[in-house]
Amino acid sequence: MSSRVTISSMSAYAILGCGSVGHAVAEELVEREKDVLIVDKNEERVEALRDQDLNAQAADIRDAEVADLVSDREVVLILSSDVDANKEAVKNIRERDEDRFVVVRASDPVTSDELRELGADVVINPSSVIADAALRALESGELEYRARQLAGVIQKTEKKLAVLTHNNPGPDSIAAAAALQAVAEHFGVEADIVYVGEVGRQENRAFVNLLGIELVDYEDAEMGDYDTVALVDHARAGDPPGELDVDIYLDHYESGDEVQAAFVDVRPNVSATATILTKYIQEYDLNVSETVATALLYGIRAETLDFRRETTPADLTAAAYLYPFANHDTLEQVESPSMSPETLDVLAEAISNREVQGSHLVSNAGFIRDRDALSQAAQQLLNLEGVTTAAVFGIVEDTIHLAAQSKDIRMNIGNVLGDAFGDMGEAAGHSTQATAEVPLGIFGGLEGSEENRETLLNLAGEAVTRKLFDAMGVESESGNGS
Repeated sequence: MSSRVTISSMSAYAILGCGSVGHAVAEELVEREKDVLIVDKNEERVEALRDQDLNAQAADIRDAEVADLVSDREVVLILSSDVDANKEAVKNIRERDEDRFVVVRASDPVTSDELRELGADVVINPSSVIADAALRALESGELEYRARQLAGVIQKTEKKLAVLTHNNPGPDSIAAAAALQAVAEHFGVEADIVYVGEVGRQENRAFVNLLGIELVDYEDAEMGDYDTVALVDHARAGDPPGELDVDIYLDHYESGDEVQAAFVDVRPNVSATATILTKYIQEYDLNVSETVATALLYGIRAETLDFRRETTPADLTAAAYLYPFANHDTLEQVESPSMSPETLDVLAEAISNREVQGSHLVSNAGFIRDRDALSQAAQQLLNLEGVTTAAVFGIVEDTIHLAAQSKDIRMNIGNVLGDAFGDMGEAAGHSTQATAEVPLGIFGGLEGSEENRETLLNLAGEAVTRKLFDAMGVESESGNGS
């Protein structure tokens, strides 16, 4: 076991080379009531430091004797602007004592590598530190600027704000909409969350019901009641209905078309729109409600597959901020919904009819009543040993509905479904989960008798399975796999 101590337990420090950087560090450490010894070859500087009641001694940090001078110090910070002198100091300290924790200043990436090879524990490159600080300041300033812009658009609302989720909304879109609704209410503006299609999948319905999030069906909404319209998480999940004039656009995906809105915030460097809204919640210093915090945390977790998919530092810090405010009992109920008899039937049919090629699974669940059961079936089949991609489809009236999930990092299942069915119907999704709807077309004329239904099922099943495997890059074979 190493005897080197950690920084959190250290109280005795040495600073070798006390220019502007060293002086600033020394003052901060003394302010924290740390025991600091300063070594610098400039005698006038040393005298000036002593006049400030700092413990300073005159010596050239290149000299081997300096290693003896700081031998009782747990942390040695070598901060001279002379990198060659810093190298000598590191070498001398390491030759005398391996147990010191050494932080040293470099001038560029090359000297950084050289100092690490000599035994430095931490290497600081001032230009990188300044660049990082500048970027953090830029990010903070940009968020403050965007927050003012967003507030300005919201506050111009005279009637109400309509926050539109993406079509057939999922957790990220609903959570982001709930957060924007809370922001609007903070500025005294009434807002409704409006959706198109259906809130599918049992966990999504549980999410909305358990949290008591009120949604307005677009078919029932009087859009004339709203003079401000916002789209959240909309880029990859269907076009907005009608000819809407969009005022606010928030997403973590870039849209294929140029977005025309008074306020646009698109951040492809985060993995959830809920993360973006969490940043605004923080910037406005809102007292986030338990409902909104729980929704946002679930939205981030769902979009990142519980932080296993394309998770960024921003997603993690947003989740950490939300965690204390969220209701974790509710989250557990949302994430573990009971399986309905219909879903169980679809899963049983999908297991029986599965066809596996390599690590890719496709299954025909037959005629179904609840298309949302397809996603749960695909999720369950993805847990089979050796399966990295699972797609399950079924027929509802005159449409083939398909749900797919993938954990294969080489494949974007959203693109796969788009390639296979984009020119025949509608496909939406991203790298790990996607859905598609395809009209039965010429096969629809076979409906009627039981015999025709079976023919329809077989013909559609063979065509969909073949197109899916082709789009995945594998050849389908007749018969079922295991």
